[in-house]
Amino acid sequence: MTQAALATEVLALARAQGVTIATAESCTGGLIIGALTEIAGSSDVVDRGFITYSNAAKIEMLGILPATLNAHGAVSEPIAREMAEGALMRAGVGLAISVTGIAGPGGSEHKPEGRVCFGLAHTGKECRVETVEFGALGRTHVRAATVTHALNLLKAALVRTSQD
Repeated sequence: MTQAALATEVLALARAQGVTIATAESCTGGLIIGALTEIAGSSDVVDRGFITYSNAAKIEMLGILPATLNAHGAVSEPIAREMAEGALMRAGVGLAISVTGIAGPGGSEHKPEGRVCFGLAHTGKECRVETVEFGALGRTHVRAATVTHALNLLKAALVRTSQD
């Protein structure tokens, strides 16, 4: 399924449930919010995107705790959780997705290229986090895979909610 088709599904599901969406993006630099807003009529569902590439931006815009950054680093599930929860709270939306990762080139033994941490915060539910190892696909491909995965996470959350 193309990203456009996936984004269209996410928007339709959110619209049907009256849910608004925000993103908190680091390694994708706004590509997730871009995929959603590429679809005409998305403004009734998409609220905002926080592009927090630097640690300072994560702290200022999303309320990430410096202690969490010091303990775990920017590419970690605890930071992905704080990013998603911060976006949910600060935007006042029903659903927020966050991504932080190493798109490449580069990385390290402990945080290799292609590692991306995701956070999904949904009003009234526990924030979910996960790490995906896309591998050293190259910057463009890691970022594209991250967008697709984030859209799939949003879709799955909305499908679960519609079944509750």
